[in-house]
Amino acid sequence: MSFNRFAAGIIALGWMFVFSPMAAATQTPAQDTVAKPAASALINLNSANAAELEKLPGVGPAMATRILEYRQKSGGFKKIEELMNVKGIGEKSFLKLKPLVTVAPVKVSDR
Repeated sequence: MSFNRFAAGIIALGWMFVFSPMAAATQTPAQDTVAKPAASALINLNSANAAELEKLPGVGPAMATRILEYRQKSGGFKKIEELMNVKGIGEKSFLKLKPLVTVAPVKVSDR
């Protein structure tokens, strides 16, 4: 057996280990996956300030301002789907935000 064949065999065994189902099961998930927030981590659209809204994916200062303006003009969000009434939030953006937000009545202490 030549050295080249031996080296090729070792490399092939290494690749088999790297791409085996067992190796895949022990690897950690990719960093870009979005974890579902705990219920307490949901952002209430009726009480959040601009800084809290900006923590949401795709929401910068301008979008946060538009959400706050919509909330003030409409008297608060009655349902999450009303986010799509805010300029710049379409169905695609809404579907990313939906699991991260909630709509709850504002308590006097939240204001």
